[in-house]
Amino acid sequence: MKNIKRRFFIKSSSLVAGGLVLPSFNINRMANSSNNKKLKVSVVGCGGRGTGAAVQALRADENVELIAMADAFKDRLDNSLSAIKQEMEGEKTIDVKEKNRFTGFNAYKRAIDLADVVILATPPGFRPLHFKYAIDNDKHVFMEKPVATDANGVRQVLETAKVANQKKLNVVVGLQRRYQYSYLNILKQVRRGVIGKITSGQVRWNGAGVWVRGRKPNQTEMEYQMRNWYYFNWLCGDHIVEQHIHNIDVANWFINEYPVSAQGMGGREVRKGVDHGEIFDHHFVEFKYASGATISSQCRHQPGTHRQVNELIVGTKGKVNITNKGIIDIEDHDGNVIHTYDGRNDESPYQIEHNRLFKSIRDGGHLNDAEYGAKATMSAILGRMATYSGKLVTWDEAINANDNMIPENPNWNSNPPAMPNENGNYTIPVPGQYKIS
Repeated sequence: MKNIKRRFFIKSSSLVAGGLVLPSFNINRMANSSNNKKLKVSVVGCGGRGTGAAVQALRADENVELIAMADAFKDRLDNSLSAIKQEMEGEKTIDVKEKNRFTGFNAYKRAIDLADVVILATPPGFRPLHFKYAIDNDKHVFMEKPVATDANGVRQVLETAKVANQKKLNVVVGLQRRYQYSYLNILKQVRRGVIGKITSGQVRWNGAGVWVRGRKPNQTEMEYQMRNWYYFNWLCGDHIVEQHIHNIDVANWFINEYPVSAQGMGGREVRKGVDHGEIFDHHFVEFKYASGATISSQCRHQPGTHRQVNELIVGTKGKVNITNKGIIDIEDHDGNVIHTYDGRNDESPYQIEHNRLFKSIRDGGHLNDAEYGAKATMSAILGRMATYSGKLVTWDEAINANDNMIPENPNWNSNPPAMPNENGNYTIPVPGQYKIS
């Protein structure tokens, strides 16, 4: 299992059932500075991303202990723990005691209570609640993107971010491009003005899509949706929010603004079975910024189609096409190369973000990504509102929406917000009819 690529699915033993995904690692252990306290880490959400983040946290600091784990499902927790032990074999002994392995909807509280640092990696619908509990209880946090699935959740995260600032707690959000050397290098050149004022751009995450987990006999509707969470908005937010947020965030970051409005189109052409829930399989959005820039955003989940994941940023003097790795050229409008960055041997940004988090904790520093993580999430939700409604939607309309999708005190027998009809189908948003509350 050593050095598994982030999106490479394990195809052996019981790990398949957990849908386990681990990133590649370039280990760069961090010195403990003058503070040698053992830092206790808890993982809340034991899918592929939680598992990978736990390994990265363990590798970021020599004096870190995985103390507790929490997940809605015991099998996912068990698979995750097994994978962490295999990945860390020969580096660290992993011993999460049985009494510190918690399952169920309220398991997060018990795991967070035991930790100094918390990894939040459940389906993102639960993120605002879990983040608030962690900060209220004085924990440092790594939380995966997106940080919410509706505007109400974004507002909650923004309020909790203020509390984290007051308490000087460290918060890192898994928008790892902001920690990636290539993006930082290119951003530095853009800030220097080598491409002039940014006027437009194209951001894309077009591919075949992700896993589907079909309904099993005797599952309640709640368990089915929790297992197949990617296809339900209250849990996932649609793939424009859960996945394409990375590219939208890069546009915001480089322009140094958030969109003031969005309009677009989308729908379901290929992925429209009963196990595909209520989300679209393609979105196209035009984001407008106060500076006058327009960003065209594409995301698609359709097998057999052209795959493209990148960000093209265009200015008055030049342009740059940023890809996740490899050689990146900044060019003027005549095609002349202005600047080149070779990122082929860079360290994994997934590891870097954990290195930075634990170094800040050790040094008594203060990192807090929660505000831009929340606003990146809101930008993607704004795009979703535009494609679902078919209307031009302003930032103010979107962020002030009364759209709380998260059920209060859910249990395995309670009804989720989206329920199927007699044929097993869910209500799909219809442009021109969908209303923003």
